[in-house]
Amino acid sequence: MKGARGWVIAGLVSIAVAAIAYSIQPHTDSPEHSSNSDSANGTSALRLFAEAMGHPTDQVAGSFSTITPFALMFVFSPTSAYTSDEADRTRLWVGSGGILVYASEKADPELDRAFGVRRLDGTASVSTEVGNPLVPGVNNVAGASEVMPLDASADQVPFLRTPDGFVIGFLQRVQSGYLVVLADPLVLCNGYLDKQDNGRLLANLLGLAGSNAPVLIDEYHHGVNLSDLAPQAWVLTPWGAALLWLLIAVFAGLILRGRSFGPLIPRPAEVARVDAEWAVAVGQLLRRSSARAVTLGLLASATERSLAARTGIPLQPRERFWNALWVRVPEIAADLAEAEHALTASASTEHELLKSAQRLHRIAHPVPEEKAPPVRALRAGPNSPHGGEARPRTP
Repeated sequence: MKGARGWVIAGLVSIAVAAIAYSIQPHTDSPEHSSNSDSANGTSALRLFAEAMGHPTDQVAGSFSTITPFALMFVFSPTSAYTSDEADRTRLWVGSGGILVYASEKADPELDRAFGVRRLDGTASVSTEVGNPLVPGVNNVAGASEVMPLDASADQVPFLRTPDGFVIGFLQRVQSGYLVVLADPLVLCNGYLDKQDNGRLLANLLGLAGSNAPVLIDEYHHGVNLSDLAPQAWVLTPWGAALLWLLIAVFAGLILRGRSFGPLIPRPAEVARVDAEWAVAVGQLLRRSSARAVTLGLLASATERSLAARTGIPLQPRERFWNALWVRVPEIAADLAEAEHALTASASTEHELLKSAQRLHRIAHPVPEEKAPPVRALRAGPNSPHGGEARPRTP
């Protein structure tokens, strides 16, 4: 029975490892058009193309705090939406001389707001995308079969349309920089650059920047993908796979052959503690920490609460409590005020602390005075100075 249970555990572990290995494999699809992907809808070829044309390239990842000035940045289909601050800072960057190529099938609300990008409701069928002289050499471009057209304003110059005349790409001057908006990012992706005039379109976009201008690709707004963190560099090699299976075998062996280090010791039942033990514990803690001033403050507050309960005077507000205490029991009020004024000097030594504590305790819990028994009158007897033995006089 024990052996069968071990095989079941080993089978479950193997299934879990296979599922993890499958999940970390590089996928053949990149709907966010990542520059880390070599798939047909990835954009790794764009980065290589820019490097071949002499542009230093980099990715915006890890943080979105500062963007390299006077650079060209591609933003493809953000899966992690821009915040209002990020969109406003991006517009300021473009206005100071940056060039932004914003290619997305769907709107990013904050980025569209910051640049005044408007999109039409619904989609339009596209067989081919038609260019104009604004992008030299670009006559027809191949991309998606359906796009969400753009609603270009007067200062947004269209350079790419559908055969029916819907705008799917425009260029806009933003102070010292430029904004390029594409409703179809596929025209710049790996599997489409060699189709029709797609490569020339990319060359025209890169030509908007200087010959040595940096080219950036925003990967920060693509979120965190498991495939980006996968240890593919060693898992997919023969020695890496052997090491992985060794770790699995060791883990399974520890599960199957695991032994406890001794008998289980039951946890002792908790015993309810009396109030005196808690009081002693708090007192010891205050004494070890030399918190004499704290102790005296606690004792003074406790004394005032005790007097409030005994006299029926509300403790709060404190000023009204003291005024009522002086009116109702002036002797106790004077004694308490004198005791509290002497607390500062009592915090120097434990002896003075004890004296102050005892004084406050007497004020809070006074001991009633015992009355002396009545003295009976004595009658003179034979041995008394008056000639007789002293005897109690009976009534």
